[in-house]
Amino acid sequence: MWLIVNAGSSSLKLKVFDGEREVAKAFVAEIGPDGHRAAMRDGLAQAGVPLHRLTAAAHRVVHGGASLTATCRVTPEVLHQIEACVPLAPLHNPGNLVGIQSVAELAPDLPQYASFDTAFHATNPEVATTYALPLAERALGLRRYGFHGISFAALVRILRQRGPLPERLLACHLGNGCSLAAIVNGRSVATTMGYSPLDGLTMGTRTGAIDGNAVLRLAALHGVEAAGRILNRQSGLLGLGGASDMRALHAAGTPEARFALDHFAYWALRHAGSMVAAMGGLDAVVFTGGIGENDPWMRKEILSGLGYLGVSPDLSANARNETVLHSPTSRVVILVVPADEERQIALEAQGLMAGEDA
Repeated sequence: MWLIVNAGSSSLKLKVFDGEREVAKAFVAEIGPDGHRAAMRDGLAQAGVPLHRLTAAAHRVVHGGASLTATCRVTPEVLHQIEACVPLAPLHNPGNLVGIQSVAELAPDLPQYASFDTAFHATNPEVATTYALPLAERALGLRRYGFHGISFAALVRILRQRGPLPERLLACHLGNGCSLAAIVNGRSVATTMGYSPLDGLTMGTRTGAIDGNAVLRLAALHGVEAAGRILNRQSGLLGLGGASDMRALHAAGTPEARFALDHFAYWALRHAGSMVAAMGGLDAVVFTGGIGENDPWMRKEILSGLGYLGVSPDLSANARNETVLHSPTSRVVILVVPADEERQIALEAQGLMAGEDA
């Protein structure tokens, strides 16, 4: 059995897979600074899986930088490279590292693997990933990376299992964090997130795209650390409408909440146009993530704005949260695919281990 670990700074999500089949899961919240080892033990007990029954563990790591571009076995060198990416993802990679270390402390001989949210976008062309900065600054790793790659890889896998993959696919991962990806023949060619998960769409608590000089102004007024909190934790839907949860905004009925919803839809459409331009056209729109899977109103707003591209939704099917949403006259396929990141991590790591043993 395989343990799949998604470790944050103060929470721990575990799933256990027997091959492709999920057999157990656990969640531990409000972990203290030094509590991940105990949380890992508690989570495994909650899942009812003793350590001796595990074949291996695989971890979600948010940032792999420019060098970690595929699922790999965890070695001291890989740990060093993940640690080197902490400045690129200070909110995520430290927790990911602690998850790996916690498993190593509890089961030192258990093989461990890492999958990277940035890896799927390694196929983006250099012109799409390069910021127009001086060479010395680019050499520091300042470039676009993109995220949610494990989710997008799972989406492509699921669609391939169903039949021929649409050639030019606009993939919409909409949750508390949001990004779009332009996927051509299963390969990412552009995405909305950049150097960090802050860029792109309006999100639950993140601003999305914002002028660098506005960031500098916030830093001048509040200091760098406080500016980071504002941009990452106090903005987005929360900053505009008073709540980071779409359901709360729909229920609030205030002008501020309605504006936040409209803002989210508007900027999703603005960025969708950019993704379609990167692909040179559009054959399918696919939604995933908590909002993408469960918010018919938001899907309708986004799809209605894509009508000029031949997108014609079946509004009744959309209202019923069905998985196929295009009308018979639509020139573009419209689908909903449930997020399946943990199974994607398990399958990639299992495949890698099988290759090692061959």
